[in-house]
Amino acid sequence: MTNVTQAQETPVSTGHPRQLYMLFFAEMWERFSFYGMKALLLAYMVTQLKFDEPKGYAILGSYAALVYTMPMFGGVLADRFLGYRKAVLFGGILMTIGHLVLALPTGWSFFYGMAFIICGNGFFKPNISSLVGTLYDDNDPRKDSAFSIFYMGINIGAALGGLLCGYVGQQIDWHYGFGLAGIFMVLGLVVFYLGKNSLQHRGLPPNPGALKKPVFAGIRTDVFIYAATLLVVPLVVALFHQYHLMDFIMFGLGALSLAYILFIAFQLEREGRNKLFAALVLIVFSTLFWAFYEQNAGSLNLFAMRNVDMHVYGVTLPALSVNNFLPPAWVIVLSFFFAWLWPALSRRGLEPSTPLKFGFSFVLLGIGFCVFYAASRFDAASGLISLPAFTLGYFFIICGELCISPIGLSMITKLSPGRIVALMMGIWFFASAIGEFLAGKIGALMSVPAAVVDNPILSLPYYTDILSQIGLFSVGIGVVLIVLGPLIRKWMGDVH
Repeated sequence: MTNVTQAQETPVSTGHPRQLYMLFFAEMWERFSFYGMKALLLAYMVTQLKFDEPKGYAILGSYAALVYTMPMFGGVLADRFLGYRKAVLFGGILMTIGHLVLALPTGWSFFYGMAFIICGNGFFKPNISSLVGTLYDDNDPRKDSAFSIFYMGINIGAALGGLLCGYVGQQIDWHYGFGLAGIFMVLGLVVFYLGKNSLQHRGLPPNPGALKKPVFAGIRTDVFIYAATLLVVPLVVALFHQYHLMDFIMFGLGALSLAYILFIAFQLEREGRNKLFAALVLIVFSTLFWAFYEQNAGSLNLFAMRNVDMHVYGVTLPALSVNNFLPPAWVIVLSFFFAWLWPALSRRGLEPSTPLKFGFSFVLLGIGFCVFYAASRFDAASGLISLPAFTLGYFFIICGELCISPIGLSMITKLSPGRIVALMMGIWFFASAIGEFLAGKIGALMSVPAAVVDNPILSLPYYTDILSQIGLFSVGIGVVLIVLGPLIRKWMGDVH
C-alpha cells in the first residue's frame, strides 16, 4: 500500500482506518440481533412453548455450545477457500434468514431459525474479527486500540439488543422481538455490503481461481461450501430434538482436543511444552468460568422475571430488558477503568500475572453470585430481591469477566507454538462452547416447578442454594488459581 493510499484511509482525528468504523457498525448491529434474540430464548421456551425447564435449559445450552463451536469450521473455510469477505456476507445472510424465520409464529420456525443462526454465526463471527486484523501490520501499535474499539461495538450492540428486544418480546409480542432482531441483522449486513469495497484487497479469497473449480458433480468449490452448509441446518434441527446426544458430542470433542494438544506438547522442547501446559491449564479453568458466567442468558433471565423487584418510582421495568442490558452496560463502563488500571499497575511493577488475573476473575465472579445469594436471604420474606442488589451483583461479575476475557486471546497467541496458534485459538473458543453447554446443565439445577413459578416466595428457594454454591465454588477455584499462580507463571517462562 502506498503512503498516499494509507493517508486517504486514515482519519487524522483517530489515527485508525475508516474501514474500522464500517466493521464496527456492522458487528454492532449483528451483535444487537444476536444478543437481542438470545435474551428471549429461554423465557420463550418456558412461557410460550411450555417446555419444562430442564428441557429449556438443555436446548439453550446446546444452542449456545453450537454457536461457539461452528466458528472453528467457518474460520478454516474462510482461510482456505472463501476469504473473509465472502464468509462474512454468507454468514450474515444465513443469520438474517434465521432471525426472520424465528419471527414466524409457526411450529417449525423455532428450531430452524436457531439452526440458521448457528451456521451463519460460524462464518460471520470469526471472520469479521479477522478483517479488523488485516487493517494493521502485525507490529502496528494501533492494533490493540482497534480491537478495543471493536470490542466496544460488540457490547453497545449487545446492550441495545438486550434492552429493546427484551422489551418488545416480553411486553408486546415474542415474535415481534425476534423480528426486531432480524431487522437490525439486515442493517448490519447492509452496512458491510456497502462498505466492503473500501477494504480493497483485504479479505479476498486466497486463491480465486481454485474457488471456481468444480469439486463434485461439476459444482464449483464456493457453491459446494454454501450448499453443504445448508445441508447442516436440518442436522442441527435434529440435534435439538435429540439434545441428549450433545453430551457425547461436546465432551467427546473436548477429550479429543485435550489429547491432541497433549500429544503435540510432548513433541516439543521443554520450554515450549511448559508454555503449552500453562495455556491448557488456563483454558480448562476458563471453561468453568463461562459455565458460571453464562447463567446470565439462562437461569438469571428467569430469576429476574420471578424474583427481582423491577418497580422503580412506580414504573415496572421489563425484567428481560434489565437482565440483558446490565452485563454489556457494565462492560462498557468498566472497560475504561480496566484500560487505565493494568498500565497504571504495570508502571509501578504491580501488574498481576496472567494466572493471577484468571484467579481474580473467579473470585470477583463468586462475589457477584454471593451478592445475589445474600440479597435472596435478606429478602426471603417477600421473595423479591432489590434491583440495586441485582445490579451490584452484576458489577462484580463483569469485573471478573474483564479480568479474563480480554487477556485470554492474547495469552493464547503468546503461549502457543507458531504452527498451532490458529488451532489453539479454536480450542480457546471451543472451551467457551463447553462452558455454555455446562451452563445449561447448571441452570437446570435451578428449575422451578410449574405450580410455584408465579409465587416469588415459593420459587426463590429453588435459586438460593445453587446461587450460593456457584459463588463459593467460584471463589474456591480463584483461590486455587492464585496458589498455583507461581507454578503456572514459571511454566510461562519469559511470557508475561
